[in-house]
Amino acid sequence: MRNVTDPADGFVAADIYADAAMVLDLALAGDRAAVTGAVDAVVHRGGVRGAYHLACALAATMVGDAPAAGFATLEFPEIEHAGYDARWVARFVTAFANADTPTGEALFSTAMADGHLSECLMTLAGTTVATLRRRASSG
Repeated sequence: MRNVTDPADGFVAADIYADAAMVLDLALAGDRAAVTGAVDAVVHRGGVRGAYHLACALAATMVGDAPAAGFATLEFPEIEHAGYDARWVARFVTAFANADTPTGEALFSTAMADGHLSECLMTLAGTTVATLRRRASSG
């Protein structure tokens, strides 16, 4: 799961990262409608795999490129009381950090089947922006 794209999918990492950068720029500007439009454009162009690669690129932005020193654990007190989207983001990012592709794909598929994928991607974008802002403010 560390690789954001799979050459067999026909996706180019630069394109996915450009899409992720556009989504993050719009999210930083606080334009939720534009973020939704950008995510929809990725899905229209790349289908479900495009949306999955976008989610991985956002998770990579949060986690960084360096592999975890050990197994990443989910440290979210009382996660079961959080909303669907917040639980999904925490679990998806943890799966990404652990290079656990089967879990990441299962989470993605489940959110899609449950009708929550768009909401989860929006929350992932917002969480990524919050992470970037926190990093910038801490120097």
